[in-house]
Amino acid sequence: MADTECGSRAGWRCAGLRWSTAGGAGAAGAAGAAPEPALVWRHPVHGERLSPLPAGRQLAFTTGEGRACVGVRRGGRHTPCPDAAAVPEPAVSAQCPQCARLDRSHSVAADTIADDPRPYDVYLAWFAAGLIKVGITAAERNGARLLEQAALSYALLGRGPLMAARRAEAVLGAALAVPDRFPYAAKRAARHPLPPPERRAAELAELHERALGLPGLPESLAVRAFAPVHHDAAFHLDRVRPSPGTVALAPGCTLAGRVAAVAGPDVYVDTPDGQLLLDARHLAGWALTAAAPDATTTVPVAVRPAEPDALF
Repeated sequence: MADTECGSRAGWRCAGLRWSTAGGAGAAGAAGAAPEPALVWRHPVHGERLSPLPAGRQLAFTTGEGRACVGVRRGGRHTPCPDAAAVPEPAVSAQCPQCARLDRSHSVAADTIADDPRPYDVYLAWFAAGLIKVGITAAERNGARLLEQAALSYALLGRGPLMAARRAEAVLGAALAVPDRFPYAAKRAARHPLPPPERRAAELAELHERALGLPGLPESLAVRAFAPVHHDAAFHLDRVRPSPGTVALAPGCTLAGRVAAVAGPDVYVDTPDGQLLLDARHLAGWALTAAAPDATTTVPVAVRPAEPDALF
């Protein structure tokens, strides 16, 4: 991969995209720094590295012979897949069933742990008109979860212990029918044309006010005044074009262009033939080698964006 050192080294595989404050070599970022997109690389011996993927960066790579399980990451440590299992090319998840089960056996998202002592934020995230979800995220993540989910705007509702945050999430779901997930294709569709921040903020404000008026919110949840956050600049949404072609990765294919925007796991790449959409969740598990910046793009491309088989 042009300008990405890990992609050309034997044994390294891409593990997708992460919004992180860590530097390119895995060093800790500055305290309070805004999360930025980075490609994740994993090696069975050397562990994990990150390569920043800002807008404007040249992106040129050729895929290897097949896609393999990325293993499990827990507590900042990577455990390789013991079987180096193959993963289907079209799958959203880059984990084999065994590693996926292990991953979810100790997961806040899967609701399999209840003793996490960290404070958690309860948030309302705006994805499209009428599509606002409730969720929770560790406060220390500094909003990275909302960037990962490709929320166009969000507002914090409160902060408290994990179980209080979970209770608040359940109260909103039961009393206001606020869901905790949407089909991902609905999120993509709202990026162009982009609704103005004022419209998004108005919908969030109305739901935020209703939520804080609900009986049954835990007393240990410290509620937050309404303060919307918009991701237009972080995602570079002004550079997203209508109906970009969607990349479908296959063995031995090449993609070459320049990063225009990154929203959640989606990387918009400008190429001589137009803008392409690369879902980095599908990139995870591939071994990649660097290609010339002016290489011909040979990845299969769909005219209309595909609908990933996932909710989040």
